[in-house]
Amino acid sequence: MRRLLTSLVLASSLVLPFAAQAADPVKIKFTLDWKIQGLHAWFYWAKAKGYFTAENLDVTIDQGEGSAAAVTRVMSGAYDAGFGDINAIIQNAATKPGEAPVMVYMIYNKAPFALLAKTNGPIKSLKDLEGAKLGSPPGGASFKLLPLLAKQNGVDYSKINVTQVSPALQEQMLLQGQVDTVAVFSATSYLNLVSLKLDPDKDFRWFFYSDLGLDLYSNGVMVSPKLAKDNPEAVKGLLRAINRAMKETVQNPDATIDVLAAEEPLIKKDLEKRRLLYVYTNLIDTPEVRDLGLGDISDKRLSSSIATIAASFELPKMPAAGEIFNRAFLPAKADRTPPTIAP
Repeated sequence: MRRLLTSLVLASSLVLPFAAQAADPVKIKFTLDWKIQGLHAWFYWAKAKGYFTAENLDVTIDQGEGSAAAVTRVMSGAYDAGFGDINAIIQNAATKPGEAPVMVYMIYNKAPFALLAKTNGPIKSLKDLEGAKLGSPPGGASFKLLPLLAKQNGVDYSKINVTQVSPALQEQMLLQGQVDTVAVFSATSYLNLVSLKLDPDKDFRWFFYSDLGLDLYSNGVMVSPKLAKDNPEAVKGLLRAINRAMKETVQNPDATIDVLAAEEPLIKKDLEKRRLLYVYTNLIDTPEVRDLGLGDISDKRLSSSIATIAASFELPKMPAAGEIFNRAFLPAKADRTPPTIAP
């Protein structure tokens, strides 16, 4: 009996450290595409409500410097995952195979890329871009795709005078006449104009890329190839938490924005609530999402986008859709039904 007890104690001493080690949460560094706004609410809701913790994840969320720049951050190894632009992933997958992140959960089913100009300004059509001054942060996805937009619409990109501007000053520089147009995310600029007591629909012209021959996807949750390969269960847990949070935030916007304000006290809660609902209504809850569920995409539409980008940017190869988007980590379709919110 003594020998049996000794053996059991010894076995326990060997097993317990491994059990403790297995229980350690997986650390994930997550980059946003931009500064904290209402459209990021679901990420902070998932963290505050303990949904990441419930999936045995320790997620750190950092602000970003642009949707395309977020892709670069993940590629550098500084971040494991992020909220970035799928079109930047396509370009990097063609030039640096095996290094680009993979999109695992599409959020912006309709791209928010747009050029913004004053109604009484010189830009009446895309052709007016030639010789005009255009402002944009260098890491913005709308700017990265501008050559493609120009080519699709017969505009000589070399004749556009590009000025790099701070993300916080885009609208102000346009209003002051320092630039003629700015390459923006509608989700950001629309509400920025509202905060300036302007009418985004009457006082400005919006040139949406999606209306001008570029029916592209945009931002979603992407992960590094390393995280996807080494810890697929962590990726699945990350998406379960975000998917759950997305549905809850749009149904509880006031509580959601309170959580966001605790993270960033300088935000204007009424404005960010409106931004959250604007993004969900205009960019996320589309007929395609109603059919496929939150997070998923149409392979046909993605393949068409890849072909367009590959040809327009003269990429060295055309990545397959499976290299760009992997739905293997998605929650079950029944759990991804988009909620309907009151108008």
